[in-house]
Amino acid sequence: MDAPHNAPALIEVKNLSISTKTRSLVSNFNLRMQPGDRVGLIGESGSGKSMTASALMGLLPEGVSATGSIHLAGHAGNLVDASDKQWQKIRGKDMTMVFQEPLTALNPLMKVGPQVAEIMTSHKSVPSKSAARSKAVEMLESVKLPDPQRAARAYPHQLSGGQRQRAMLAMALANKPGLLLCDEPTTALDVTVQRQVLDLILESVTELGTGLLFITHDLSVVANVCDRVLVMNNGQVVEEGSTVEVFTNPQHPYTRGLLAASDLNATDEKGRLFTVASAAAYVPPTENEPEPEDLAQLAAVSAEATAGRPVLPLPAGDEPVISVEDLHRRYPVARSTLFGKPSEVHALRGVSFEVAAGQRFGVVGESGSGKSTLLRILAGLDQPTSGSVKVAGNQISGAKERDLIQLRQQLQIVFQDPMGSLDPRMRVRDIIAEPLLAPGQKVDSAKQRKLVAEMLGAVGLPRDAAERFPHQFSGGQRQRISIARALICEPRVLVADEPVSALDVSVRAQVLNLLSDLVDDYQLTLVFVSHDLGVVRHLCDNVVVMNNGQIVESGSTEQIYDNPQHDYTRTLVNSSMSLRNELSLR
Repeated sequence: MDAPHNAPALIEVKNLSISTKTRSLVSNFNLRMQPGDRVGLIGESGSGKSMTASALMGLLPEGVSATGSIHLAGHAGNLVDASDKQWQKIRGKDMTMVFQEPLTALNPLMKVGPQVAEIMTSHKSVPSKSAARSKAVEMLESVKLPDPQRAARAYPHQLSGGQRQRAMLAMALANKPGLLLCDEPTTALDVTVQRQVLDLILESVTELGTGLLFITHDLSVVANVCDRVLVMNNGQVVEEGSTVEVFTNPQHPYTRGLLAASDLNATDEKGRLFTVASAAAYVPPTENEPEPEDLAQLAAVSAEATAGRPVLPLPAGDEPVISVEDLHRRYPVARSTLFGKPSEVHALRGVSFEVAAGQRFGVVGESGSGKSTLLRILAGLDQPTSGSVKVAGNQISGAKERDLIQLRQQLQIVFQDPMGSLDPRMRVRDIIAEPLLAPGQKVDSAKQRKLVAEMLGAVGLPRDAAERFPHQFSGGQRQRISIARALICEPRVLVADEPVSALDVSVRAQVLNLLSDLVDDYQLTLVFVSHDLGVVRHLCDNVVVMNNGQIVESGSTEQIYDNPQHDYTRTLVNSSMSLRNELSLR
């Protein structure tokens, strides 16, 4: 519940502007928070939200300066003008931050317990070093780390991503700060871990009465966590108000566009996801939104609207495009001690499934479930330990590289990180044409140029993009280049490995619409690998759910999502967040 507006402010920011010598990054940012307030700061990449957070923590990079005023309860003067010495007394004590990637924020050479203890001893909030060590274990226990004593003795790399984020939260809350800033703290986490960490953040700030400023591009997370929201675009706050008010009755076109693109349960009259450009026709959620069980029916209706793509059972005698039978993959693990026994990781355990021609086949699972190992084997980039794998008529099990030339033409992959999969030294025309250089392909230079131009048009990029380099494009445009490269040799199977997880929500909607159109236009079989259940539900007609190297459940998308049978599937579905669900539960 909000404190009275005339109550003393925990933090008050007035006319904060941030710039380099050549350009403005943030203009006239204003914020007033009372103790216990939970405020969301949302916007896409480049909107200025992370730069604003850096300014609030006194962490602006070299060459970036700020004007305006920042006043924090208990500290006299304007923090915009504060010295490093003054900030050292504030950071970690009265104001703390949890970053997006805990592995880069934690000291890799220092055990976790001493790192939590150090934040207390440096601010003298405990009487002695031994008291700090004891309190550090208590803090690790308070953030629900299993075996906190062991976690305290571990180095950051020995913990999982979710455990590292819990350790970061323990450090941030160790001195009971008045204000906690969270900058995309759950973006890199699996859905079940994300839900646990969000619940933990809420529980912790509520218990301590801490103010929370939550920075994210994920609107469903804001609907879950925050009471008030500020929307940033191009360095300016374009809309602010209560979360329910802004999300159900957006006043600014950009806010409506963000909401439309975030809402995977809503599609236009053609069954396509809304984008910022098509958001005028989008109807936001209402305060009288149906209960979550009714939303399942709405989503099913939405799925039918994407119609025109039902997959029929395989006709008798027709072979599936992909056939996997009793697939196992074991990896040897190096000895941990000189006299220890060598061990192995069983990444895939008896996996079997078939994919029909034209099917949109989803593979869902969290980190370590085996889905990436499965993808590598399907693409002929790894060999199974045992079992049979046949893709587009190519037997992969036991095949040598020379036997997989046809597979390289029949199956193409779109990777998660387009920048990592595109050669920065190559022009786009050469990147897209690269699959045409594979053995068995005979394409002269004139036809090659024609095909590149056609593919650029198909993915919605201008012709002159062919002469540029990958760094000259945005993340969404780079993913379009990856898709063009994948389709230029007319494959039968397109494998997409988390292709939209690194993209902003508006770009995500565009790329998903593009993939859907291209799958239909080129009559592709799509294998879509993701941990995002909302995306898989929108795009796929059949799903397998993976856990610990096994398929624990499989079936049609509606069946898996509306009536999950396995405990793990139920946990995944219940942990998954959608904008409408989170608003309906407020």
